[in-house]
Amino acid sequence: MKLFPLLLLLPAATPAAHAQKASAETEAVKQTVTAFFDGMRRGDSTAVRRTLAPAAVFHGFGGKPGQPPTLEIESINGFLKAVGTPHAAVWDERVQFERVLIDANLASVWAPYKFYLGSKFSHCGYDSFQLVKLADGWKIAHIIDTRRKEKCR
Repeated sequence: MKLFPLLLLLPAATPAAHAQKASAETEAVKQTVTAFFDGMRRGDSTAVRRTLAPAAVFHGFGGKPGQPPTLEIESINGFLKAVGTPHAAVWDERVQFERVLIDANLASVWAPYKFYLGSKFSHCGYDSFQLVKLADGWKIAHIIDTRRKEKCR
């Protein structure tokens, strides 16, 4: 008879346990994205590469003023080389985590950003990340972003 009251409490504990696990996964996803940008700020292409899944893909969506937007595939190796090549100003992409969605081993991050070269504003937009959870943790599989100089959040 003493076991019966405990069994009644079990369903109430399950959502709380799920929320804690979801919160931990959300934080792990955010840490991967944060590590990507921390590596970029430091000019550390090795640190950036560690955040990427094998065969990751980058897309840029934007264009020149007065022209229709274009979708461009960006070379990951070219990006990593550019990150690791010394440059005068720090590449400082400041993101806010607006939404993180997770289902099993797939996560999606929607994040407005502002990009600065040193302390000088360059552009803004939204980053959309797709991450996968591999044996060694969450890795970025796809990044696509928008780019503009005005109407920033």
